[in-house]
Amino acid sequence: MELNTPQGTLFAYTGARDHQEGQQAVVFIHGTGMDHTVWVLPSRYFARHGYNVMALDLPAHGRSTGRPAPTINAMADAVTEAMAAAGIESAALVGHSMGSLVALSAAARHPDRTRSLALIGSTAPMGVHPDMMQYASENDHGVIDMLTYWGYSKAAQLGGNENPGMWMAGGTLRLLEKAKDDIIHIDLDACQKYDQGLAHAAALQCPTLFILGERDIMTPPRSAQKLIGAVPNARVCLLDGSGHSLMMERPNGVLDALINIV
Repeated sequence: MELNTPQGTLFAYTGARDHQEGQQAVVFIHGTGMDHTVWVLPSRYFARHGYNVMALDLPAHGRSTGRPAPTINAMADAVTEAMAAAGIESAALVGHSMGSLVALSAAARHPDRTRSLALIGSTAPMGVHPDMMQYASENDHGVIDMLTYWGYSKAAQLGGNENPGMWMAGGTLRLLEKAKDDIIHIDLDACQKYDQGLAHAAALQCPTLFILGERDIMTPPRSAQKLIGAVPNARVCLLDGSGHSLMMERPNGVLDALINIV
């Protein structure tokens, strides 16, 4: 699906199903340097279980055009504009890592557009290692190596995914290598400059679920406690043994958790 928005023509994966009038919607928002392909499993599941699905490529990511959005709030605006273009009045918002901040911003600033919220691998503030920022500013492959290596538990780096056909670390490496120049740096910069997380969390009016990886070293569960505490009546699903790339490392666990909030 291609959507004409003020921020450009944005692409959204629909789970290979056309939207149907009257169905509830689920909107998926990817993380730094990534695109809609990280959401194939849950997109296809919900599209086949009575939901309209929109797994969005943010501006200048994946198959979307336009200039990259420089802030988390601008990315959130792109999401709500894409929803409007797709005829989606409200939805369950699901975001991973940077995408979780985008979902949080959209839900807090547009409560009428948000039915429920799932934040995967999230924390706020979301700091970025200085070496990672330096590599990203130079479009050096080192930032891709760091994002990939730190994104998985030690066990996952050896392989053995629970679903056949998924190449975890290798797939992430290749996906990040497809990002346009400067995109990863812009995304990381937006993450570390987003300072409204706790205020946005306190303003939430919808059911909210955190899905966290027990072995996540990029957004450790302990670092999310202030954010969780700021959300009224938040629920937490902790996936044992998983690192930061939960949709790839624990796809079934993530899907099971989402079924209970979407």
